[in-house]
Formats: sequence, structure tokens, C-alpha cells
Amino acid sequence: MGEKKEIKVWYDEEGDYLEVIFDDEKISVFHDTDNDAVMEMLDEKGNVVGFSVMAVSKLSKKEPILAHLYGAAA
Repeated sequence: MGEKKEIKVWYDEEGDYLEVIFDDEKISVFHDTDNDAVMEMLDEKGNVVGFSVMAVSKLSKKEPILAHLYGAAA
């Protein structure tokens, strides 16, 4: 089954902002993605350690949002 991983999910209703963190032990910075609503979080080596979604309530309820997280490969 593999190693058990914990993720952290925050939603700020006032800011209408969702954040998902895969590894909060690492220092991270935000980078743009190909979707204006989504930002990727990268550690100092360029590994994806999470992502955020802005204006969550304004997203389509019928279609998923798509974004590509590239990390060090970008």
C-alpha cells in the first residue's frame, strides 16, 4: 500500500482561498501555474510541496479546474 502521507487542507472563507500542503516541513515559495486561480508551492529544490486555489466560490460547479504543477521540471 505504500507509505502513509498526511496532507493539510485549509480553507479561508473570508479570503475565499484554499490551500493544500503535502510537506510543510520544507521552506516553500509560490509560483504561477497555467491557471490563474492556482499557485504551486515549491521547496528550495523545486519540488512541489502543495498548491493553493484562489476565488474558490467563483469556480464552476460543473467542470473541474485544470492546472499543471511542474515543480523542478518547469
